[in-house]
Amino acid sequence: MNKVAISLVALFALAGLGATQAQDIASLEISPVVIAPAKTPLAQTIKAGLSSAYYGAQRDSVAYNEGQSLYFLYGERYFEPIWLGQGADGSITFSPAAQKIISLFENAASEGLRPQDYLTADIDLSRANSGNPTALAGLETAFSAAVLRYADHLHNGRIKPQSVSANLDIRHKPIDGAKLLENLAKSADPAPILASLGPKHPEFLALRTALANFDQNTSQRPIPIGEGPVLKIGGNDARVPAIRARLELPAAPDNVYDNTLGDAVKAFQDSLGLEVDGVIGPATIAALNGGNATRREDILANMERWRWMPSDLGKFNVFVNIPEFRLSIQRDGREEYTTRVVVGTTKNQTPIFSDNIRHVVVNPYWNVPSSIIKGEIAPAVMRNPAYTDNQNMDLLYNGTPVSPWQVDWSQVSTTNFPFRVRQRPGPGNALGQIKFLFPNKHDVYLHDTPSKGLFSRSFRAFSHGCVRVQDPLAFADALMANEPNISRTSLEGMFGPSERWVNPQTQIPVHLAYFTLRVDADGTIKSYGDVYGHNEKLIAAMGLTASSAPAIIAQSEAIPDELAP
Repeated sequence: MNKVAISLVALFALAGLGATQAQDIASLEISPVVIAPAKTPLAQTIKAGLSSAYYGAQRDSVAYNEGQSLYFLYGERYFEPIWLGQGADGSITFSPAAQKIISLFENAASEGLRPQDYLTADIDLSRANSGNPTALAGLETAFSAAVLRYADHLHNGRIKPQSVSANLDIRHKPIDGAKLLENLAKSADPAPILASLGPKHPEFLALRTALANFDQNTSQRPIPIGEGPVLKIGGNDARVPAIRARLELPAAPDNVYDNTLGDAVKAFQDSLGLEVDGVIGPATIAALNGGNATRREDILANMERWRWMPSDLGKFNVFVNIPEFRLSIQRDGREEYTTRVVVGTTKNQTPIFSDNIRHVVVNPYWNVPSSIIKGEIAPAVMRNPAYTDNQNMDLLYNGTPVSPWQVDWSQVSTTNFPFRVRQRPGPGNALGQIKFLFPNKHDVYLHDTPSKGLFSRSFRAFSHGCVRVQDPLAFADALMANEPNISRTSLEGMFGPSERWVNPQTQIPVHLAYFTLRVDADGTIKSYGDVYGHNEKLIAAMGLTASSAPAIIAQSEAIPDELAP
């Protein structure tokens, strides 16, 4: 045990090294490290255990990544312990910092996390007091692993987005683990350091408050209204009594959807910007399931998705919320502009990711994706070889237009099909008069459209993946508010037959996001349909039990047969 005491002295000597501010921990990439030699028997035991865990795990697995991180982290500090101290009676104890972190683990549920992910069987002080150096080393490194796991879950969420859907192109935000553990070990209060890793967005904080208050007034919490067929006035449905109660109407003797309920539904739809038609479809059901009817698992899933978002959305940014079918421009956290959008179908989903708008293109060409050439254009041309001419399209070979009559369109599905299709600028162009580019591997962007009728619908998932903007010129004017040389007037002056590129001086962050719950400034929770099913899949991945899952909108909506990105 004397050797253990020597190791602990070395620990506190190392703890006197220079500190890094807590807010810097999550903003730094992990720095290259030099593995220092272990100088004490305990340090050698820690090194051997970490080496075995690192090199013995399957590459790129959770155990491998965790083992690698800990090996490098402890290697920087000669593999000396961080979390263990010695009591007055000579027994090994957790340090004061470790004890406070354990309290955070115990209260992890308040953050939407699971205490059992951190309070594992490996964190047991009886192992340290067994007199076994290997057990002592295992306890030390197990606690560090739990701390880093908790920090990563606060910062990035506990579910890997790609495990829910390949269309969730979310970047993992790095944490400087070595600096984090060093700061935590020497801090009198580690809670603020760890809290600094969580989202600061007001909507996340509001959801966390809603989670804390969820069990209050449970007797007043209505049961979520379930999915079912679209309901019109005059119809009969077992959900009608629940809908009447939700809209605070007197009970009726039957399940008939009468005119009184229809008027209340229309007023409700109008208050939320839904299509005011009195039809109770999935979008209206989802909206009715907001407020006090919000499910705990929806709160937890949306908190998780906020952790997936960039820590800094940008002082001036574009935020597209797909389940809401809405785009907003935000400045310093306040909404400056909003408009309706059309997003991808369930078959051609709009991907979820963040980027920067770099270009505005006036009179754009539409370079047709190969999937649309294969699935839609080639069959149309085989039925009518004049199809591309009628659609104002060019067939290109090495950039040179060729006649569609000379091409064997039956070969379009082969890897040797060397032709591209491009739609020329004009009134019928699928991109309309203007598009907004943030070059990305998904080849999606924001754009105008000649198909304006879809914007009046409550459900607006009809595109091939790009995001169509209802009033693109008003959007352009709001988007270029910080650009002295670009305005709506200057862009309209470029309208014509030739494609024109405009490059703003400052790139503008754009976020294609997926939140089925949004929180107003007054704390009111609004609910939106799970159009792609991402929400229910995340609930399942989080191991939560969904109670009366709301409808997925796309199940009961017809998709127009149109050619558009």
